[in-house]
Amino acid sequence: MPTLFDPITLGDIRASNRILMAPLTRARATRHHVPTAMMIDYYHLRASAGLIISEGTGISQEGMGWPYAPGIWNQEQIAAWKPITQAVHDKGGKIICQLWHMGRLVHPSFYPSPISASATTAPHYAYTYDGKKPYAQARALPIKEIPRVLNDFAQAASNAIKAGFDGVQIHAANGYLIDEFLRNGTNLRQDEYGGSIENRIRLLVEVTRAVCQTIGSGKTSVRLSPNEPAQGVFDTNPVPLFTAAARALAEEKIAFLEVREPIKHTNYFAMKDVTDETLYPPISPAMRKAFSGAFVMNSAYNGKTAQEAVKRGDADAIAFGRPYISNPDLVEKIKAGIPFAKDDQKTWYTQGIEGYLDYPLMNEK
Repeated sequence: MPTLFDPITLGDIRASNRILMAPLTRARATRHHVPTAMMIDYYHLRASAGLIISEGTGISQEGMGWPYAPGIWNQEQIAAWKPITQAVHDKGGKIICQLWHMGRLVHPSFYPSPISASATTAPHYAYTYDGKKPYAQARALPIKEIPRVLNDFAQAASNAIKAGFDGVQIHAANGYLIDEFLRNGTNLRQDEYGGSIENRIRLLVEVTRAVCQTIGSGKTSVRLSPNEPAQGVFDTNPVPLFTAAARALAEEKIAFLEVREPIKHTNYFAMKDVTDETLYPPISPAMRKAFSGAFVMNSAYNGKTAQEAVKRGDADAIAFGRPYISNPDLVEKIKAGIPFAKDDQKTWYTQGIEGYLDYPLMNEK
């Protein structure tokens, strides 16, 4: 049976172990969404992961709605990512770029006309440069504009390769644009992108195909979050929906599928509307059967439970999110059986080095 420390092939990427760093929004870029120098050290410190999935990275100004988050749609951003990817490679690591379109979660202060599957409004408040603001109603994305969105994803993928990334991950989870198309709570359309499961997964498949055709399927991965109604995005019958999505992605021969699936009583996800009461039972077992490629799970694991999941065959690799904030040498800690250090939530989205570059390594204590 494989262990967490065995190498694994993920499409075109040969990872040195099966411990992945999940995407983590940290808000250390500039107001113009350009990566900064401190991000070089942040990613370099975590390069012992078999593969790093970058923080959510905007594919376009239209899709970016988080203060100080990085983008990948212009030359300045591409240039600023290059020393970050190089720092990871210099340490023998691998890194891919998570491609992010936030859909209706984009506040008009970032972009005047946010888009979604349908004309709906997200709950709660948006984080903006002027504090928390109520979300505005998004406009339903017209069919005639879908080729533009597909091109934005494809161009962002191309830009990521130019910036030195080893591949990309399409963010189709957590209540953002593609997830809004997937689920019938936000997809109220009556055209070929709405109604049936086949129609609702259409945008996911088309985005994936566009990216695969641009950079290759072996450099393309996808993230889904099947059992959590994140940010007001839910589905009344998610099992057949996400099973069909997994099967369709397998046909595109992507490098791997990452499934973010909180488990009751272990859920410490930051989004307000994800609680033990709102979670569906696990859908990942059905998706695992439907998806023939490398399968990555992200479910609040520790070192022991992650190893057990890989040994059982629940997943081929495990992605760790929040533990990587405060444990840059997470691989070494898991190998040594050392408990994870706790992070400080107050510093998740601040712009300084506190809570970003000051968590000690094991040999610095």
